[in-house]
Amino acid sequence: MIDEDAAKERLHNNLRTAREAVLWKLDGLGEYDIRRPLTWTGTNLLGLVKHLSFWDARYFGEGFGRPFPEPLPRRQDNEPGGPEMWAAEDETREEITSRYRRVWAHSDATIAALALDAPGRVDWWGRPEVRLFDILVHMHGETARHAGHADILREQLDHATGRSAAVAEKQEDAAFWEAHRAKVERAAKAAAGDV
Repeated sequence: MIDEDAAKERLHNNLRTAREAVLWKLDGLGEYDIRRPLTWTGTNLLGLVKHLSFWDARYFGEGFGRPFPEPLPRRQDNEPGGPEMWAAEDETREEITSRYRRVWAHSDATIAALALDAPGRVDWWGRPEVRLFDILVHMHGETARHAGHADILREQLDHATGRSAAVAEKQEDAAFWEAHRAKVERAAKAAAGDV
């Protein structure tokens, strides 16, 4: 039998770890690197933080009748190329990251106050009736997914990888990684019959 309080705490701790990993990806980078488009669709590190702050606030706030006390963009603005996924030049790193931390505090208060089976409502889902458990699982998945995106983006910038500064991956020298990439390339070509 699973202890409900232990399960809730485990889910909550996993969400906290994923949130911190996303923010850590900004550490040590300049304004240009945290904002510049690093994929075809313009994905960037600060945009991921901005995006996650809005959805964490919506799911744990609006979803449980505890709206985040600061203005959020309309859900309809979450469209391809919309303002939610990138930072305009007048939006500061501090503004976006501190809002994300305020959202955490607000969301964490919701999580602490409610039982895992507490009912909520997510109007934009096909089945809008949810439980806190559903939203904890969903937001952990969403945050972990974007933490993975951030890890790849950061690796492209300066080769830094890992979940946090405390457990950052050991950086091998360039020759090691060139040899490793060549090995992976040879295997890919061999599998495709291009040898």
